[in-house]
Amino acid sequence: MELSLVLQFKSVGEDLCQNRLVSAHGGNLSVRIGDRLVITRHACALGRLAEADLVEASLDPRGLADALASMEVAVHRAIYCLTDAGAIVHAHPAHAIALSLKARKIVPADVEGSVLLGRVLVVGWGRRLRPGGGAEVVARALRKSRVVMVHGHGCFAVGKNLEEACGYVTTLEESCRILYLLKDLAP
Repeated sequence: MELSLVLQFKSVGEDLCQNRLVSAHGGNLSVRIGDRLVITRHACALGRLAEADLVEASLDPRGLADALASMEVAVHRAIYCLTDAGAIVHAHPAHAIALSLKARKIVPADVEGSVLLGRVLVVGWGRRLRPGGGAEVVARALRKSRVVMVHGHGCFAVGKNLEEACGYVTTLEESCRILYLLKDLAP
């Protein structure tokens, strides 16, 4: 695997961990390369990624690599098949997850969040989505937005590369922190 690709995965994984946007072994990353994808291995630590933690898989769901890949591989495939995404970041930002338990959409109040994200749809209400579940619902929502929340679970963000997708995740969490601060300031 290309060293530059491995370094991209490592850098974004470290950023997500340092910013507490994933737990020790939570979240996953992928990039699309033609009709294939490279995705993080199931239960790997994003903050300490090594080349062995990256799995190359087909966009066809009958690939043998699925046993090693993240449990969210079906969602990543659906997103690549239904959008123009070049990369996907799936994270578990705490403030955004908390808001997803109360609202069907998250509307940033800050300028950066408003401009970069607009309204963030929360999908999966009324359904108990397990990892890898709701793939088509998530993918369809990402046709209209760069990030989407799964009710009570986490977000999926897309970009032309991992850094761009990670930027949408960090913007979402910062916007959700600001929404919390605003609630504390309300009379």
